[in-house]
Amino acid sequence: MRPRTSRRAWLSSLAAFPVGLASGRPKGLLIDAHIHLFASDQNRFPYHPNAVYRPPAQPLEDYVKFVREAKLDHSIIVHPEPYQDDHRYLEYCFLNEPSRLFFKGTCLFDPIDPQTPERMETLAQRWPGRIVALRIHENHKPGTLPTTSGAIRDRDLRHPAMKVAWRKAHSLGLAIQMHFIPYYAGQIAALAGEFRDGPVILDHLARSGEGTPAEYEEVLKMAKLPHVYMKFSGVGYSSKKGYPYPDVKPLVRRTFDAFGPDRMIWGGLGMKMADFDKNIAMFDMLLDFASETDRAKIRGLTAKKLYQFP
Repeated sequence: MRPRTSRRAWLSSLAAFPVGLASGRPKGLLIDAHIHLFASDQNRFPYHPNAVYRPPAQPLEDYVKFVREAKLDHSIIVHPEPYQDDHRYLEYCFLNEPSRLFFKGTCLFDPIDPQTPERMETLAQRWPGRIVALRIHENHKPGTLPTTSGAIRDRDLRHPAMKVAWRKAHSLGLAIQMHFIPYYAGQIAALAGEFRDGPVILDHLARSGEGTPAEYEEVLKMAKLPHVYMKFSGVGYSSKKGYPYPDVKPLVRRTFDAFGPDRMIWGGLGMKMADFDKNIAMFDMLLDFASETDRAKIRGLTAKKLYQFP
């Protein structure tokens, strides 16, 4: 976990920004395409025995207060690894959302498990239009073997069952959401090229800082596929400096030039107003080359179309 930035340090960093960056909520539609929520009640919503990390609570009740203060229009709950394939807390969030149809969410199932297509369909049918993607994690170091059991991550992208899971997800109207390091861009591109019936979403600028420049070129090549989207989130994974990550700006520009505002979405706006203000300032600084019309698309309009919010 990254060390928290003190408010004094944050205010000092903002002083170096051009005037107007920390200007409060931007106008127009605002959709957070990437949030994790964790229950306070571990008896009712326990972490899975295979949880790869056990974070402190970030409960729905606190997030609802933040949503109303920040005036967010919608959010995508990215079902997190601590719960593995237990989606009870995601469903609890749907039942207790701040306003009708405020949330949609991703699911996590083992993409090489023969039971996954049926389980994914059952969840999607129980929540029509609310489950928007199957998230797949591929972050093991180059040269290490993919997993075949245990925590649902790092499965073999070339396993025959992987194609079955992709095909089923798209038949249900779900995207494939990839959380990966750039080394696996070629394997993802091969699958995305074969399965063009539904969107493919690339998380966290493909964690470019955990790969080589040549590997990120393979990420950018996926922009040639019109159903592949890039998520502007997790910017710190691509930076060797602290907030506001100025060294990532050239990469953000190249990513924007490749994917364009109609295939970029924004995630990770925060859980508290101080973090929200910081993330808005960072967004405006790293994307100051883009027109306000294009930034409005990335802040919410593209996500509205992608996730089919009313």
